[in-house]
Amino acid sequence: MVTGVRNLAKPDSAPALVNAAVERFGRLDAAVAATGQIVTGRFVNSTVEDLRTVVAGCLEAPFRFLKAVVDPMIAQGDGQILVITSASAARPTPGAPLYSSARAGATMLTRNVADEVASNGVQVNAVGTNFMDFPGFLQASGATDPEVRRKIEAQVPLGRLGTMEEFASFCMPFLDGTSRFTTGQFVAYAGGWA
Repeated sequence: MVTGVRNLAKPDSAPALVNAAVERFGRLDAAVAATGQIVTGRFVNSTVEDLRTVVAGCLEAPFRFLKAVVDPMIAQGDGQILVITSASAARPTPGAPLYSSARAGATMLTRNVADEVASNGVQVNAVGTNFMDFPGFLQASGATDPEVRRKIEAQVPLGRLGTMEEFASFCMPFLDGTSRFTTGQFVAYAGGWA
């Protein structure tokens, strides 16, 4: 068990996880990172500190993760990487412009890395979520309040929040070796919103 590595924006977190996996299994076949620091509010009210916070959580953390997992996969000539970003990367997001922008940066970074390492047999893709029934989204959006949740769900074409079980099933082909011909893709997972 590796402890103290939850924050992938910290320089030693991702390398510690990769080293533990390689030490235990001898190789690294698949890796996924769900990073992010949700910062909400209008751009006109934002500060450079807000920007630094969102860049550390939404761009620097995926950067450090990718740096740690790409090299061992290139060396073995095989691997699948999935970076969880945000569907807000696909369109302007009122109330979260800094977050949306940093997520778009992480999505494009992921796609660029995919292009760079594809010839080495390494797949790299991104899936962007929004409107998910998990604590981070519920707290940041205020959806812990039933009335607020109803208003949020009304924005989703499917009329509800996505479940983590559904999301895990959706992500599996990007990691389990069953879909080896897809790389450099971004897929929004947001109930039709993006």
